[in-house]
Amino acid sequence: MVKARMLLFPCLLFLLLVTSGCMYSEEKIKQNQLATGEFITVVQNAVDEFHKRRGVLPIKTKEEDTPLYEKYLIDFKKLKDYNVLSTIPGNAFENGGTALYVLVDVETSPKVKMMDLPSYQRMVDLQKEIDAYKAKNQGALPKGQPLAEGFSYIDYTKLKKKELSLQSPYSRTSLSAIMDDTGKVGIDYGPEIAKAMSRKGLTSADPGKDLRSLLVEEGYFVPARSFPYTWKNGEPTVTRE
Repeated sequence: MVKARMLLFPCLLFLLLVTSGCMYSEEKIKQNQLATGEFITVVQNAVDEFHKRRGVLPIKTKEEDTPLYEKYLIDFKKLKDYNVLSTIPGNAFENGGTALYVLVDVETSPKVKMMDLPSYQRMVDLQKEIDAYKAKNQGALPKGQPLAEGFSYIDYTKLKKKELSLQSPYSRTSLSAIMDDTGKVGIDYGPEIAKAMSRKGLTSADPGKDLRSLLVEEGYFVPARSFPYTWKNGEPTVTRE
């Protein structure tokens, strides 16, 4: 039942997004992209003020096993009701946009980030297709080329569909969908992590560190719908939760 609710939630979000007039003009999309940093600052200030006054964070309740970067959704209603935020950002889902605002580092220093809804929804849809394939093929998975121990790319010919290409929220490059050996899908952020390490001049990392944190530190977005990455065999390597 919990799994069903978790799958239904993002689907309803995406349906509402489409029906609420989110098909922006190119001009408005450009304006929102340019204003992203300003949006983040405004919401961060509102969250900080709310936290200072109330002693709690303005977040929505989620299931305990919700993935880390999808767990702490900002509740704009709480911010507005408490008069610490006058206007919801134009790129926010709640205002017809394509981003969900979330918090990271909630136990130490809560920071505002965003989650890209279109890529998230495409992964939800792909998961449904993988699950259906698995059910019809006695548990077999549409495995493609191996990626790391317990992980592979997806053979789209077995799914009878075109290969899925996801635009990275961190750059203009395309990212691939991957799958673990249970059929759970995720976005391969390995290439983006490698670039982040290169920019920082890092040639190695603590083997126990989840390297996705580098993307969170650098950018406005969280690497939602993904697996942890650790340093192994001289490169960022996808690993199990």
